[in-house]
Amino acid sequence: MFERFTRSARAVVTGAGEHAERAGADTVDAGHLLLALLDLQGSRGSFALAALGADRRREEIAEALADARRRGGLTQADTEALAGLGVDVDEIVARVEETHGAGVLAGAGTGRGRKGIGSWFGHRPFGREAKDTLVRALRIATERRQRTIGDEHILLALTTRPGIVAEVLGDRGVTREALDRVLT
Repeated sequence: MFERFTRSARAVVTGAGEHAERAGADTVDAGHLLLALLDLQGSRGSFALAALGADRRREEIAEALADARRRGGLTQADTEALAGLGVDVDEIVARVEETHGAGVLAGAGTGRGRKGIGSWFGHRPFGREAKDTLVRALRIATERRQRTIGDEHILLALTTRPGIVAEVLGDRGVTREALDRVLT
């Protein structure tokens, strides 16, 4: 599949690995893919993000992703649902961090990464959500009868997979529908 990636899509994959490495994450996740997309310039995906104003909100997006990681991957909707049941997620996170250290729920491990499927010489392997995103990008390109997978397909895939990244993007007006309008 990787041979079908455009130069910009390959840059996203490489950049996501670099973001995971800098963060000390054991695996690359969908949030790392989004951060790498926000780093790009001059591509279809970067054009779409700029058209929807997300490029100007990069720090805000990075902070929202970091907050979700700190909550152990719970979306804001999950946190609100638990609050409705009387569960204070922030209090639980604070207690866990008090006992085990700051950021313990963020999933950062040794920073060395495991070898195995999805890893290559010294790089972080891709986690399930990142792999699923890339498979979705392939499906989107195929549905559009396009031979290559571009960074715009990765961006579209990030908006269709329920979870933190889609929520963070959606809260900032970057939805599948908005991207379809901008990219067509």
